[in-house]
Amino acid sequence: MTKETDFPQLQTARLLLRKPTKDDANAVLFLRSDTIVNQYVKRGQTKSIEEAVQFISKIDQGYVDKANIYWSINLKDNPEMIGSICLWNFSEDRKQAEIGYDLSPQFYNQGIMTEAIATVINYGFKTLQLEVIEAYTSYKNEASIRILQKNNFKLIPDKKDSDNPDNRVFGIIKDNLL
Repeated sequence: MTKETDFPQLQTARLLLRKPTKDDANAVLFLRSDTIVNQYVKRGQTKSIEEAVQFISKIDQGYVDKANIYWSINLKDNPEMIGSICLWNFSEDRKQAEIGYDLSPQFYNQGIMTEAIATVINYGFKTLQLEVIEAYTSYKNEASIRILQKNNFKLIPDKKDSDNPDNRVFGIIKDNLL
């Protein structure tokens, strides 16, 4: 397990993005199994607390291995995980990464994910020195597309997701942030 001080904790006006812990297993189980949260995502469904704990261990090891950074999204005044956001699928030269996110439906339409994405983009470009961040989302997921567009992501029309033909690929280049 990584030490808490090693992990990049990020804050916004309303949010705390922190390292997930085993105490988040119930929230992870919900986020990775709820039909509303996962309606546009093609991934294996988490079926038990044990699988959720294994997932938390896997992402923790991924951070140690520099394969991902996966944050729990929390409201500053509440320790409960309400969503997650990550940078992962880094290019070999560490100049490009993919952003992924999910949020408990009771927190939809409150600007939470827009705020979290902006913070993670800033971290990716300024701290990690990424040059490109991509996001894969279903063409049917209009809310996700709007959130990406609010954060200056642009559709990359010629890029396809070979694992999911419903996905569209969006990207943001570091210079666009300035």
